[in-house]
Parts: sequence; structure tokens; C-alpha cells
Amino acid sequence: METIGASEVQKHLSKLLDRVARGESLTITRYSKPVARLVPIATRQERAREAVDRMTEQRKHIKLAPLAELMAMTHEGHRY
Repeated sequence: METIGASEVQKHLSKLLDRVARGESLTITRYSKPVARLVPIATRQERAREAVDRMTEQRKHIKLAPLAELMAMTHEGHRY
């Protein structure tokens, strides 16, 4: 990710937006300290895929109960 000063952003915003639209990300600095990030907006489909990927990764760390136990919990309190 490229770093660019705020004064350069003011001078070249249109060109920088073209780069971001093509998928680049830029870090904007002020007095050599990062203050913002200019990133492309993800499409709805990309955001959905990222969410699924995060959930899939988190699920790897969850211990799942056996199916019989889940079924028992579902029917707990029901009278037949």
C-alpha cells in the first residue's frame, strides 16, 4: 500500500481516485503520520464473500455439540 502526503492528495485527487477505482489502496499522511486510508468500495458480492470467509474461519475455533445433543436441546420442554 502506497503512502502519500495530504498536500499531494489535494493536488492529485482525481488521479488518485482513478487508481483506487482500479483496486489500489493508499495511506494518507499528515506530517509523516498515517491519518487515513483511501480504499476501493467493495461490491455487495465481495462484502458477502468476506463475511462468509470470516464466519468460516471463526467456526474452526468453535467446538460443536453432537447432533443427538442438539436434537435433545431442540425438543427440551416439549410434551408428546
